[in-house]
Amino acid sequence: MKTSKSRHSYKRRILVTGGAGFIASSLAQKLADDESNLVVIMDNLSTGDLRKLPPMKENIRFIKGDVNEYKDIMEIMVSYQFHYVFHYAAMVGVLRTQAHPVGVLEDLRGIENICRLSKNTGVKRVFFASSSEVYGEPVEFPQNAHTTPLNSRVPYAVVKNIGEAFLRSYNKEFGLNYTIFRFFNTYGPKQSKDFVISKFLNMALRGDDISIYGDGSQSRTFCYIDDNIDATVKIAYADEYINDVVNIGNSRETSILELAKIIIDITGSKSKLVYLPPLKEGDMMRRCPDNTDMLKVLNRPLVKLEDGIRNILEKGFFEWEQNR
Repeated sequence: MKTSKSRHSYKRRILVTGGAGFIASSLAQKLADDESNLVVIMDNLSTGDLRKLPPMKENIRFIKGDVNEYKDIMEIMVSYQFHYVFHYAAMVGVLRTQAHPVGVLEDLRGIENICRLSKNTGVKRVFFASSSEVYGEPVEFPQNAHTTPLNSRVPYAVVKNIGEAFLRSYNKEFGLNYTIFRFFNTYGPKQSKDFVISKFLNMALRGDDISIYGDGSQSRTFCYIDDNIDATVKIAYADEYINDVVNIGNSRETSILELAKIIIDITGSKSKLVYLPPLKEGDMMRRCPDNTDMLKVLNRPLVKLEDGIRNILEKGFFEWEQNR
């Protein structure tokens, strides 16, 4: 008779917060591919979705809980005594975070809970999902993780910036190791339709008008999910960039107008472009990372935007969204 492995028999015990979200669920699946890892996924399902979770198997466990509630996260971390924590739980999405700025600020409690409990339970390293938003309206291109000044103003960006400060402070005072990932627009299958590529794909596939804020000249770089996950997991396994910051993103700049036209072309849609007034805040004109460190880790070309969009369509993106 086969018996379940004890949690303490695994080489690595890993906590992934926000694990029912887009990036974190993909991360959890990649980590669980290594059978020597025990991956515990925590999510309060306020914006996460159970259907995004990787298939459950012996070395994956899901626990519904809120990292912003100390009792919830304390019980899990004391029980499992994790080696590593990937703290990805957060309120995300420009429109959602603008509509609920107080809710965004509540995420500070989760960051503090993770830092305090990681220090007290012997966690070896905390990996923090920060954001390109910390750069604000940037003054340097490409944006370098060490030289570009941080100019964050909207609550979401400020919270990420404070989260980074928490980690640096806990390292300086208590020796808690960390790695900060500053994510630049990651996209792929399972992404919420609140985000630009998912939103445009849904509109194009339905033949609806595609809405663009302003004139569409604002640019972004788009990183396919596989590139994000491969880079972050390699950094974790190789013990690289300890107590450091890494930009995770593609460096090809694409205007929002160009993105809409690419999606219309790939899908063969008859959608028309409709221009709306610019957003009052949170819609920076440019985003472009210095991703030298990421490319060094991956040691391969990044997925092209057009190929990534085709991958989404081939993996049944539209069917998944229809069934939400």
